[in-house]
Amino acid sequence: MRVVFLGTPEFAVPALEAMIASPIEIAAVFTQPDRPSGRGRRVTPPPVKARALEAGLAVLQPERIRSTDIAPFAPDAVAVVAYGQILSRKFLGVPRLGAFNLHASLLPRWRGAAPIQRALLAGDRETGACVIRLVHELDAGPVLSRLVLPIGPRDTSEEIHDRLAAAGGPLLVETLLRLERGEAREEPQPEAGVTYAAKLGKEEAALDWSLPAEELDRRVRGLRPWPVAETAWPDGGTVRIWRAHPLQAEGRVPARPGEVLGPAVTPEGRGLRVRTGTGDLAILGLQPPGGKRMEAEAFLRGHPLPAGARLGAGK
Repeated sequence: MRVVFLGTPEFAVPALEAMIASPIEIAAVFTQPDRPSGRGRRVTPPPVKARALEAGLAVLQPERIRSTDIAPFAPDAVAVVAYGQILSRKFLGVPRLGAFNLHASLLPRWRGAAPIQRALLAGDRETGACVIRLVHELDAGPVLSRLVLPIGPRDTSEEIHDRLAAAGGPLLVETLLRLERGEAREEPQPEAGVTYAAKLGKEEAALDWSLPAEELDRRVRGLRPWPVAETAWPDGGTVRIWRAHPLQAEGRVPARPGEVLGPAVTPEGRGLRVRTGTGDLAILGLQPPGGKRMEAEAFLRGHPLPAGARLGAGK
């Protein structure tokens, strides 16, 4: 089976590796152009490009992919994993068997750009991955295979990302091989249950302390590694919150949302107890402006906050 692989970020690397280790012939790898990244804005190749070159594969990086780019490779199928471009109807008609996408959700729930994060933010108890036939409508094609993974109570988006990437690569390869043998079955997605996973925005980072502690905790876990939950600090700066833990409200202590109540002890460590709309949230790991990530307990030794100080001014 001759396949053209389309993928760009770290999430796509395990799928490429699974394909390299399989009987599938990889005719070419298409990935996004090298882009500036990081604090220094250095031009950096996509993770898929680096892995493909290590394996001696042909790599192409068009600014805008067209059907004429893949036609010379005469692929039986195109495999797509987080490529980052919309594919035209004409493009989808080039491969003999079609184009197939590994999507990180249990479709039809969470079609779109940020399915892992949206599942966690919504409080879903499980997520998964689907291999679908690509059609012109976003993530709406029939499902050929799927796997289900539980979302643990302390999981972060990063951890779910890594588990789905590791499990999704073999799923994609197995599905393509079944397709070649004529054993794959396609199941149309039901109209009921369709939801969309909108792209994350920087404006979602600010914590609203009037929300329940459980929801704020999901935001801290779900907005990693970007945009990262943050809150206004009493000194006027903005602090990023990397780790937190929800707690029952402490006794009947009256306090406003965002008000600092003092130290907190949790199963995950010590931190700063803050009142929320319902319950308290312990801040365990943070990052001061211009600084590095650190444990909240260590930060507070050098920057103590008195009980009664309030986070998130205006919230």
